[in-house]
Amino acid sequence: MGMINPLSLADSSKLNMKTTGLHIDQVSMQFELPNGSSIQALNNISLELNNGALISVLGPSGCGKTTLLNIIAGFLTPTSGQVTLNNKPITGPSAERGMVFQQGALFEWMNVYQNVSFGPKMQGMSPSKIQEIVDHLLNTVGLQDFKDKAVYELSGGMQQRVALARCLANDPDVILMDEPLGALDALTREKMQSLILKLWQETHKTIILITHSVEEALLLGERLLVMAPRPGHIHCEYNLPFARLGVNQDLRQLKKHHQYSHIREEILAMIWDMEEQIMGNHTG
Repeated sequence: MGMINPLSLADSSKLNMKTTGLHIDQVSMQFELPNGSSIQALNNISLELNNGALISVLGPSGCGKTTLLNIIAGFLTPTSGQVTLNNKPITGPSAERGMVFQQGALFEWMNVYQNVSFGPKMQGMSPSKIQEIVDHLLNTVGLQDFKDKAVYELSGGMQQRVALARCLANDPDVILMDEPLGALDALTREKMQSLILKLWQETHKTIILITHSVEEALLLGERLLVMAPRPGHIHCEYNLPFARLGVNQDLRQLKKHHQYSHIREEILAMIWDMEEQIMGNHTG
């Protein structure tokens, strides 16, 4: 375990093999500004994810984490490079890629059941099939007793559970999460972390999670990417055991693992150094 070069020769050869999964091939993104200048948000990002992968992405503000997620979602078209899912180029949003935002982005005028059933309904499924899917998902996220509640009656944690269930109702191949737990209190956040691991184990979906929390990235990433800015690129990668262990173990106990503490401090120091350089205060 430890840092590996994500663009090693072995990994590069795999990128040329057109297999199922998510492939990010030499993606760069440049934003043109009104004054005629430009910002290079991402530079030459390459990554291969097999189906069922669980990956977390860390980095200081401005390193392009959300930009990369939006490209995978199909909300942005990269300046150069290509993203493919199961050998098909991503050219725009699609139900095969579900998004969970920091705020649930739920339909406030609908109740819990209606929010979760929206996707299957738009796909033209029969009412009986929709009910089967929604009941199963609400049981999975622990909200069966709240299906008739309005969204505004729910706590923040419950709203994020609804958002997860609504995303899963579309049966996406990839679930993209942009700071999905950032607005929650510590206890609720811990419960939601356990729920994400449970859903990952049960659904075998590919999950990509953006977070600013080093502890969360360690717990929710079999693979953890640390990105660096100016322009955004993959600085290093870790392969970690904690997500697999966390499926059946208490997350608080995992945090006592000696390797967990060591890697956490290493990454914190790494990101702190990046932040210092961004602020122009680096003295090394």
